[in-house]
Amino acid sequence: MQELENQKSFAGFNGNQLKLFAIIAMTIDHVACVLWPQVPNYRYDWWIILLHIIGRLTAPVMWFMVAEGYHHTRNVKKYAARLFAFAMVSHFAYNFAFGIPFIPFKTGFFNQTSVMWSFGWGVVLMVVHDKNRCNIPVWLKTVITFAICAITFPSDWSCIAVLAIVYINRFYGNLKRQIIAMMCVVLMYSAVWFFCIDGVYAFVQLGVIIVWPFMARYNGQRGKWKGMKWFFYLYYPLHLVLVGLLRIAVHGNVGVIIGGQ
Repeated sequence: MQELENQKSFAGFNGNQLKLFAIIAMTIDHVACVLWPQVPNYRYDWWIILLHIIGRLTAPVMWFMVAEGYHHTRNVKKYAARLFAFAMVSHFAYNFAFGIPFIPFKTGFFNQTSVMWSFGWGVVLMVVHDKNRCNIPVWLKTVITFAICAITFPSDWSCIAVLAIVYINRFYGNLKRQIIAMMCVVLMYSAVWFFCIDGVYAFVQLGVIIVWPFMARYNGQRGKWKGMKWFFYLYYPLHLVLVGLLRIAVHGNVGVIIGGQ
């Protein structure tokens, strides 16, 4: 009887709680990247891999939340503008954190800016594919999709973040189809890692599947504290600055991930 009452009292996770889980996982992952760098040689200790797998929770939670924000925002233009402004600030914090030049493409095409760049373009692409907001020919949608994928390719999680957001939005309300679509695009990302960068870390990327039980318990509520949105906007760049200071203290001013100097 007590167990039944406990189950009834658990109303699932709200958006604020999911974002908090994502923040914790992100911090674990980023600190691990600095303390045990991925370049030039990735360390295969099981506990380091476990830390990065835990970190895979962050990206899919935020992809889901961007899609949620799209459905609940009163002004899509302001929502997209806020994400792009956030991306501009986060660019410098992200690159400082991991030892990547502020000016893009000095060290290649990977990890040249933060995933927030893709979040903003993800909103744009959701509008493009939304028949209620943008009635344009299919061929033009295809051209715009490829263009946005090219624009976001150099960011963290590359264009995969944009595609994941769009597919999560397309299957809005159907978690199973959302997860399957997300895993299909992440599999492409994993394949690139496997054949071009690092085989072990390629399988780590598939760890995004751990988001499923969390999203299955999402109750669709934002949460009582309205300040979580702004807390995340502040926490993301600030924690990256601290991660960058830790990087310099431990290793000096060197890059610690693919794309670093």
